[in-house]
Amino acid sequence: MTAPATTEAPRPEVGRSRTRKEDARLVTGRTTWTDNITMPGLLYLAILRSPMAHARIDRVDVAPALERPGVVAALTGRDLADELSPMPCVWPVTEDIVMPDHPAVAVDEVRYAGEPVAVVVARGRYAAADALEAVEVDYTPLPPVLGLEAALADDAPLVHAGKGTNRCYTWPLDTGNYAAQKARADVVLRRRYTQQRLIPNAMEPRAVVATPPTASNEYTLYSATQVPHVARVILSMVTGIPEQRLRVIAPDVGGGFGSKLQVYGEEAVALALARKLGRPVKWTESRSEGYQATHHGRGQIQDIEIAATKDGEILGLSVDLLADMGAYLMLITPGIPLLGAFMYPGIYKMNAYTFRCTGVFTTKTPTDAYRGAGRPEATFAIERTMDELAAELGLDPIELRRRNWIRHEEFPYTSIAGLTYDSGNYEAATDRALALFGYDGLRAEQRERHARHDPVRLGIGISTFTEMCGLAPSRVLRDLRYAAGGWEAATIRMLPTGKVEVTTGTSPHGQGHATCWSQIAADVLGVPFDDIEVVHGDTRAVPQGMDTYGSRSLVVGGLAVHHAALKVVAKARRVAAHLLEANEADLDFSAGTFSVRGSPEATKTIQDVAYATFSSHDLPDGMEPTINAGHLVDPDNFSYPHGTHLCAIEVDTETGRARIRSYVCVDDIGKVINPMIVQGQIHGGLAQGIAQALYEEAVYDTEGNLVSGTMADYAVPAAPDLPDFVTDRTETPATSNALGVKGVGEAGTIASTPAVVNAVVDALRPLGVRDVAMPCTPQRIWQAVTDARAKEAKT
Repeated sequence: MTAPATTEAPRPEVGRSRTRKEDARLVTGRTTWTDNITMPGLLYLAILRSPMAHARIDRVDVAPALERPGVVAALTGRDLADELSPMPCVWPVTEDIVMPDHPAVAVDEVRYAGEPVAVVVARGRYAAADALEAVEVDYTPLPPVLGLEAALADDAPLVHAGKGTNRCYTWPLDTGNYAAQKARADVVLRRRYTQQRLIPNAMEPRAVVATPPTASNEYTLYSATQVPHVARVILSMVTGIPEQRLRVIAPDVGGGFGSKLQVYGEEAVALALARKLGRPVKWTESRSEGYQATHHGRGQIQDIEIAATKDGEILGLSVDLLADMGAYLMLITPGIPLLGAFMYPGIYKMNAYTFRCTGVFTTKTPTDAYRGAGRPEATFAIERTMDELAAELGLDPIELRRRNWIRHEEFPYTSIAGLTYDSGNYEAATDRALALFGYDGLRAEQRERHARHDPVRLGIGISTFTEMCGLAPSRVLRDLRYAAGGWEAATIRMLPTGKVEVTTGTSPHGQGHATCWSQIAADVLGVPFDDIEVVHGDTRAVPQGMDTYGSRSLVVGGLAVHHAALKVVAKARRVAAHLLEANEADLDFSAGTFSVRGSPEATKTIQDVAYATFSSHDLPDGMEPTINAGHLVDPDNFSYPHGTHLCAIEVDTETGRARIRSYVCVDDIGKVINPMIVQGQIHGGLAQGIAQALYEEAVYDTEGNLVSGTMADYAVPAAPDLPDFVTDRTETPATSNALGVKGVGEAGTIASTPAVVNAVVDALRPLGVRDVAMPCTPQRIWQAVTDARAKEAKT
C-alpha cells in the first residue's frame, strides 16, 4: 500500500542565511560605479583646494589655466556665486543657532585646508588636474582656530568674523533634579574623555557625473551617495533646477559609513557646469581630497560627572559636551551630537540626568555623520565611566552594571532621557557573552600575572550597550527641529509573467537590501526568492524615499516592503475569490496559493491572479486592473538593539603594544532576516570601533594643516591588525513593528570602542593608570605607564 503524498511547506526565507544577490556583480566589479560612467562629450572637473586653514582670498586668476591643453573652462567661486545658492544645513537645532553661509566654492575667505577655491574643466582627467597648478591665488593668512575650548575664549580669532562668535549653539536637556541627587551621593566621579576626529575612508571615493539639460530641460545626476532622494531636494534648492526636472541616480555605491549621507558642493558645481557648458561633467575625488574635503566624524570633548551611593546605585549623570562643527554646517552637522544626547544614560536606571552640548566652529574640515552618529560617543562615555565607578567602589564592573541596568521584566521602560525602550534582555545577552568569553578564568589569569609582575598585563574590557536607531518617527524629528521626516516607502509590482519588482526608498551601499527585501517579500507573497528583483537608488524609478542612514533601512524600509506585500495579498484575495466563485472570508492563503476552505482542489496562485489582473478579462466589478501596492511607514518609536561586548587585551608595559587576545560579542537585534548579513554587519562595525580605540585619528598641526592626510599617515587597520571575533546573539523581538526587527548596521561600532579602551585601562590600572587617550597607540600607552610610575616614585 502506497503512503499518501504529503506536501511540505516551503522553508521560510526570513531567518535564512542567503548568499547576497548583489555579491556576484559587486565582488567582480561587473557593475556600474559612478566613476565607470562614460558618455559622449564627457568633460572632467578638477578642484583647486586651499593649502591654508584660514586666509583671506585677495586674488584668483584662472586665465593661465585656460591656456593649458585640453582645458575648456576655469571658474572662481565668484564666477559660480550667481549660479549656486549656499549649501544648506537642514538641522537648525536651536532658534538662535549661528548658521553662516557655506559657498560650494569659496569667494572671499577660506576656512579649512582643502576648501575649494577654483575649478577647472578639461577634456581629460589628467589635463584638468595638471591645469590646477596654473591657477594663481594670493592669500592673506588669518589665525587658525583649532582647540574647542580656546575657540570659545573672549579673545579667540573668529572663523566667521561677521557672526561675532565661534559658538554655534548650546542645546540643553534636563530631567529630574541632578543637584539634589548629587547632594545625597556618597561618590561623585568626574572624568573627561576626548572623541578624536575620524576620517570615513569608504572603499569607493566620492564621484559625480552630471548631464546637461535635455531638449525638455531635464537633468540627471549620478552620484556615489547614500541619499539620492535627499540630494534631489537639496540640489534643486541650490542650483535652481526644478525638482521635477532633476533625476538623481545612486548606482552601486562602494561604502559610505555616513560620509555619503551628505550633499556636497562638488555635486552642485558639477550640475552648474553641465548646465553652463552643455556637456556632461564628471568629478571623482582623489584619496587626498577625500581625507581633506569629505566630512569628518566625531570630534568632541566630554566632561562627565556621575553621582552614586557607596553600594553602587547610580543616582544621577551630568554631561557637558563640546562638539567640533568644523568650518561650516553641512547637511546635519549640528544634530549629530544630539543623537547621542538621549543615549548617555545607556541601559541604566537613575533619578536625574542633565546634558548640555555646545557646538563650536573651528578652521577644520566640517564634521557630520560617521557610523553610529552620536551614539558611539555616548556609549563610550557611560561605559568608560561605569568602569571608573566600579574601580572607585571596589566592585567588579559586571556586578556594578547588574545593580543598575533595566531588568527584562521592566520593559517597556522609559529612560531618564525620555525614550521608551520597547523590549530587551540585558541579562541573557550578558550571561551568554560571559560564558563564551570565559570571564572568571580570565580574571584569575589577570590576578596571577599581576602578582608575578608580568610586564605584559592582561586587561578585560566590558561594554553593555543599547542604541536608538531607525531614524524616525517624524513627530520626534519635528520636535528636534529636523527639516525632514523619518518615513520610508516601498512598492510591490506583480508582473504579468508572475515575477515581482520591489521598489524601495532606501539606498544601499553594501548592506544587502536586494537580498533581505527579497526574503521579506517572498515570505509574504509566497513567490520564489529568485523571482524577485529590488529596484533602488533612482529618483525616477522610485519617486519616494528617505534613503539610508542611522540603521533605519530594515526597521523602516524593510517594514514598508512587508506592509506593501500584505496589501498586494489583500488585493489579490479579492480577485482570487471572484475567479474561484467564493467568498473572500472562505479563502486560505499559503505558500503563494489561494484555496477555498473545504475544497482544496479549487486554487489560484498569486501569479495566476497577477496575470488575470493584467488581462482584465474577468475582474470584480469596480476593481482597478492591478494588484500592485505601495506603503509608507512612519514608525511610532525608535528601535533599540542592545548587547554585551567583552575584550581581553594584552598590553606590553615596556613597549606600549596592545594586542587583542579575544573578543566576544552577543548582540540582540530582535528578529533576524539573514544571519549571514547580520554577521557581516557586526564584523564591519567591530573593525571600525576597534580602529577608533587603537588606530585612527585625524591630526592637525598648529597651523591647521591635516598631517594625517594619506593612508601612510592615517592608520586604517588591515586584516592582520584585527582579532578573530566570537559572535552570537539573543533574540528579543521588537514590539514596535510587525517584523519584530531592530537595527544592526552600527551596533558593532557603538559597542566595541569602549570595550577595547576599558580593556587597555583595566590592564594598566594596577600601575596607577586610569585613562589612555584614543587612539591607544603604543606611544600613548607607554607614556601613560611612564607617567604613572613617575608619579608613584614621587609619592
